[in-house]
Amino acid sequence: MAQQHLDPTDSTAGSSPELPTALEQGGAPTADALACYLRGQATEFLRALRLHRETGGSGHGTEESVDAARALRRSARRISGSVHTFRPLLEEAWSAELCPELAWLSGTLAREHACQACLERLLLALHRLSGTAVLPAQPTEEVPGGRAVDRGNLTVGAAKAGALLERQLTLARTRAHSTALQALGSARFHAVADKVAVLASDVPLTPAAATADLTPLAAAARERLTDAVAALPLVTAGSPYNAEALVHGLSPDPSPHPQDAPWHQVRLLLRLHRYAREVLDGADSPVIARLLAAGQALDRHRDASEAAAAAASAARTPRIAPATAYALGVLHADQRHEVEAARFAFQQSWLKQAVGAG
Repeated sequence: MAQQHLDPTDSTAGSSPELPTALEQGGAPTADALACYLRGQATEFLRALRLHRETGGSGHGTEESVDAARALRRSARRISGSVHTFRPLLEEAWSAELCPELAWLSGTLAREHACQACLERLLLALHRLSGTAVLPAQPTEEVPGGRAVDRGNLTVGAAKAGALLERQLTLARTRAHSTALQALGSARFHAVADKVAVLASDVPLTPAAATADLTPLAAAARERLTDAVAALPLVTAGSPYNAEALVHGLSPDPSPHPQDAPWHQVRLLLRLHRYAREVLDGADSPVIARLLAAGQALDRHRDASEAAAAAASAARTPRIAPATAYALGVLHADQRHEVEAARFAFQQSWLKQAVGAG
């Protein structure tokens, strides 16, 4: 079940021909735009659910089922994010009940693909780091932190490291797949689907929403993003490599790296801001394209961070051979370097495109 958080290919996903933009309305965007957007996303959710059921919902081996699961997550994220941003205009009890359930659904459906994508990323990195396509006069290669890779030792351990990662992440993927199937068959999911089905025809707006302007609430979402970006260590992100991240990742502590959490939060806030702009301007707005470019860098940051954590976790496996541990250590360093590169890319995108002014 594929996960593309801030999907670069879905800039028009979920757009509806009935959705009026602020310009089409001839003035400030009102609750009618929000209602049309939510109805459109609810319709997309129900369409994806029907396709998922028609394709068997296996998620294994059928591209249609994978696409349906992706569409389910995509519409669930947009409904949840828009409800979160424009919550004062929606019935409080309904919003408080629906948002956590959509977040649960999206997260549950995302885990299987996250495991598969992480495995593919790590195996490709191992191949790149230990491959033999190197000139005889260049037996070593510089890696993050200024340390040279001993390709001989790395090649010895890379195969076993890859096998270990494949066992661990395939097991995790299988469990995630089973969990997703159980979730889609549960009473909890059916309750969520029923609420979304009602939303497709009836958006529970408050009485005050009739005359409300959406702009201040959308601006508040942008300000939260801007404040979070301002708190990021963008100067540190400009450095070629962050040695502290490497030391933490290879420590016995299996907890997520504390440096990554603020960046993950910015990614979520950027998504909320993007969805708010979709409500106001439509998915084809130039602002959306700029936000997607910044979001892609944060997607890469998240993917590399998770891959580095998986490599570090595998390196903590008891009684593995020294060569295997060495290969996993080099792999971890490589992915932490990718984390730093993604931070720098986001920094450049943010400064050049002035996302906060969107």
